Amino acid sequence: MELRKHPLIEKLRSLQLPSADYVVAGSGPLLAYGIRADIRDLDIVARGTAWKRVIALAAPTPAPSGHGRMVLLFDGAIEVFDCWLPGTKGPDGLIDEAELIEGIPFCPLKEVLDWKRRSDRRKDREDVKLIRGFVDRQFASGYEPHGTD
Repeated sequence: MELRKHPLIEKLRSLQLPSADYVVAGSGPLLAYGIRADIRDLDIVARGTAWKRVIALAAPTPAPSGHGRMVLLFDGAIEVFDCWLPGTKGPDGLIDEAELIEGIPFCPLKEVLDWKRRSDRRKDREDVKLIRGFVDRQFASGYEPHGTD
C-alpha cells in the first residue's frame, strides 16, 4: 500500500500540521520504510503551531511515560506528544533531524533503534530485529539509510 493511502497517514494528513513542527515517532518510521506492513497507531511529537493546533482539538493529558503531555485524536489512532520518551532528544532535536518521506517528517531509523533498544519491551525487541534486518538488506544492496549505523 502506498504510504499516503494508509488510513493512519490519511488521518495525520487531515490535521494539516506544518511539517516543520512535528515528526512521526514510535513505530511510524517502520511503516514508512516498509519494515512493518501495519501499526496500530501513530505517535507524533509536536511543537509550535502543530502543538497549538492539536490542543485546540482535544485537551492534553499526562503522557503514559510520565514525561510531558499527550493529545489523543481519532479515538487514539493518533497520539500527539509535546516531548518524546525520557532519555531521548527533545522535540526540537527530533523534529529538526526528521527525514521527509512522501512529504511527511519521520524520525530517523537510528533514533527509533536507540529508543526501542532502551525500552526493551517484547514488541520493541521484535522491531529491533526487523530494523536490523532491513538495514542489513539495504546495505547488502548498496544503499544505507541515513543514520542507521
